[in-house]
Amino acid sequence: MLDRPVSTQEFGQSPTRAAFSRITSVEKAQKPARAEPREVAELRQLKEDQPDLGQAVDLQIQLVQLQRRVQARVPLPAMTLETAVLDGALAAGRPILTFEQVPIDWSDLRFLVRSTADAMRTHDAIEADDYRRVEILSRDAERLAPAIRNWYEAARPALAGGGPVSSEIEGLEPLLLQAMRPFLSRCADAIMARTAFAGWPHGMCPLCGGEPDFSIITAAAERLLVCGRCTTRWRFSQLACPFCLNADHKQITSFATRDGLYRLNGCDKCQRYIKAFDGRSAHRPVMPVVDAIATLPLDAAAVQRGYR
Repeated sequence: MLDRPVSTQEFGQSPTRAAFSRITSVEKAQKPARAEPREVAELRQLKEDQPDLGQAVDLQIQLVQLQRRVQARVPLPAMTLETAVLDGALAAGRPILTFEQVPIDWSDLRFLVRSTADAMRTHDAIEADDYRRVEILSRDAERLAPAIRNWYEAARPALAGGGPVSSEIEGLEPLLLQAMRPFLSRCADAIMARTAFAGWPHGMCPLCGGEPDFSIITAAAERLLVCGRCTTRWRFSQLACPFCLNADHKQITSFATRDGLYRLNGCDKCQRYIKAFDGRSAHRPVMPVVDAIATLPLDAAAVQRGYR
């Protein structure tokens, strides 16, 4: 029951319709807000637990929110998704996703390039000169498309079109990676649902040709590499360095965090390292966007030991 008469002059409509409008407004006000994605909630908890990581956490949350705005409407990659066809392409020993098959919406990508640059600038994660370079690049459609193609293909092996990045985008690779992630991760989700990349022996990503920037130790003690660009996961040797394939355990240095959740393997041959999420004792599933920030102290420790 309403607590007072409803005036038609006050609401400009019939009493019945005005009453319904008031009740609906109350219901909307009482409706709980949509819950945050779990990754964002975990990042906020990480900031509370480790205040020193606060600025990195804030930037990561902003990037996650930007990418989620776009990823929901990214279509499937422009390629055949039949398992037999995908496995046949993998047998050739080359990453299977070409640049033409990535479903890029250029308006969305320009938005992400500009917004990512703004977020990084706010959190002092990009230099002023590089920020101006990004502004120029994002305004010129004729320059952006070939620049993105160059960024995508440069990381691939030479037999698949790889090579150096152009001077136009040199130094902007981390920013372009973030801007392209919604499109590439959509491809990864679609393709990982249809193939396990069985028999792929390489340290580079079987999908886009990127390098891994993280790994996972599963409950069964298997090792999965995680592509730093498209988030594809694939099985790899438990010990070998994914960058130079060194498998001599005497030349692999390994250490872990105190809680055992994260590990780091450093290769004394090529001086590179990769971090790992140890799922054998974890209280939650791996979340690369969270774990990349949570392990920043491991990065610092690796650099102090001479790894890169």
